[in-house]
Amino acid sequence: MATKPTLAKGTRDFGPQQVYNRKYIIDTIQTIFKKYGFMPVETPAMENLTTLEGKYGDEGDQLLFRIINSGDFLKDLKSYNDSMLADESKDHTFLPSVSGKLNDLDSKTTLPLITEKGLRYDLTIPFARFVVMNRNSITFPFKRYQIQPVWRADRPQKGRYREFWQCDADVIGTDSLLCELDLVHIYHEAFSDLRIPYEIRINNRKILAGIAEIVKSVDHLGVLSVAIDKLEKIGKEGVKNELIAKGFSEEACQKLFDFIEINGTNEEVLEQLTKKLTASEVGKKGIEELTFILAHTKNTDIKIDISLARGLSYYTGCIFEVTSTSGSLKSSIGGGGRYDNLTGIFGMPGISGVGISFGLDRIYDVMEELQLFPQNQHTSTSVLICALDQAALLFAIDILAKLRAASISSELYPDIKKLGKQLDYANALNIPFAIIIGSTEQETGKLTFKNLTAGTQLELTVEEIIHQLNSL
Repeated sequence: MATKPTLAKGTRDFGPQQVYNRKYIIDTIQTIFKKYGFMPVETPAMENLTTLEGKYGDEGDQLLFRIINSGDFLKDLKSYNDSMLADESKDHTFLPSVSGKLNDLDSKTTLPLITEKGLRYDLTIPFARFVVMNRNSITFPFKRYQIQPVWRADRPQKGRYREFWQCDADVIGTDSLLCELDLVHIYHEAFSDLRIPYEIRINNRKILAGIAEIVKSVDHLGVLSVAIDKLEKIGKEGVKNELIAKGFSEEACQKLFDFIEINGTNEEVLEQLTKKLTASEVGKKGIEELTFILAHTKNTDIKIDISLARGLSYYTGCIFEVTSTSGSLKSSIGGGGRYDNLTGIFGMPGISGVGISFGLDRIYDVMEELQLFPQNQHTSTSVLICALDQAALLFAIDILAKLRAASISSELYPDIKKLGKQLDYANALNIPFAIIIGSTEQETGKLTFKNLTAGTQLELTVEEIIHQLNSL
C-alpha cells in the first residue's frame, strides 16, 4: 500500500495563487530596498555550525536545525567509543542497536561527532560571515538586501513556522544614525504600500544596559534581555521567576519592572528615562540616540517601548519591532537593530552595522486575513487560444508563436474539447482574453477575439489582436 504523503511540521506548500501573492509582497519590498540604494546578496541554505553556534544565545542554539554528516557518519562515533572502551575504569553499557560498540552517549556528546553543518537560523550571521570573507571586494559602507528562507526548530503554531522567509536590509561599515533613519522610513513606505496598519516599537540596548547597571550590573544585560524578551509570552510573573532563578533579588526585579512599565508619549518616556538613568553613561547614550531618531521620523507610526529587548545577543544599539495593528493576528511582522561588532566573531573587529528584517510569512497571513492582495495577481496568461477541431489546433500553433514573439503571455488549450469547457478553464485561471479558431477563422484569417471580462468579442487578424493587447 502506498504511503500517504505528508508535510514536515512547520512547513507548507504554496499553490499558484499563494506564490503570486507572496511575489507581490517581495516585489513591493524589493523595489523600496533598491530605491534606498541596497544591493542583492544570497548565501547558502546551510552553513558550518562553527559559523552559527554561539551567535544567538543558548536558546537560539537549541533551535538550530543540524544536518547529519554525509557518508559514514558513524565512524567518528566508533572511534570515540573505542577510546572509551580503552578506559577500564568505566562501566560500559553497550548499545547493540548501533554496531554493538556504542555506549554512554547522549545528544550533547553525539551531535559534535556526527554534524558539522546546519540550516541558517537567520540572514544576519551569514551576512556577517559573507562580509568578512569578501572584505577585499566590497565597498564600505556596504548596503545589502537579501530575500531567502531560514529555518528554526521551533514549536509550530499559528503565525510561527519552522521554514519561513525573511527580507533583510543591512548597512555595514558605518555607525551613523542616518542608517537607522533610512531603515525606519523603509518600514514606513513598505507597510504603507502594502496597506498594512502597523506600529514600529523602538528601544535601545544601551538603555537596557543602563537599566541592567542600575538593577544588578551591566554584566547581566544578556540574561536580562532574554528574560524581558519573553514578557508577552510568559507574563510579568514568569519573567520574575526566571530572573530570580538566575540570581536576581526581589528588589532587583521590582526595579526592573519600574523601568519597563514606564509609559506615556515618546517625549514623556524619554523624560522619565533621563531622570532614572542619570547615573549611567551608557544609558544616557541610548537616550541620546533615541532622541535623534524620533526627531527625524515624525511621519511614521513609531513608539518607544522599554520592554522591547530582542533576545538575540548580538544587538548593541537601537532595536526595532514592527507589529500589525489590525486583524486577529496583531503579530510581529518585522524587526532588527544595530550590531557594533558582529564581524568581530569572524576575525574582523570594529565594523558596525544595522539592519532590519521583514517576516514574509506573517505579512502574508496578515494581508490574507485583511484581503489586501490585488485581484489581478492570480494569472500569468493573458490569452487562451481555443481550437474547435484538429485542423484548427494545428493552425493555432503559428498564431501562438506570433503572440509569444510579441511578448504576449499566451497558451493553447491542448485538447479538442467543447468551447464551453475551454472557456471554463480560462475563467478558472482568470485569463482575461480568448482567441477562438474554427474552420471559418482559418479560411478568412479573421480570428474571434473575446474579452472574457467584459463579455464582448471582435473579428480581428492576429496582427490587430497583438496591437490591441500591446496598447492595454
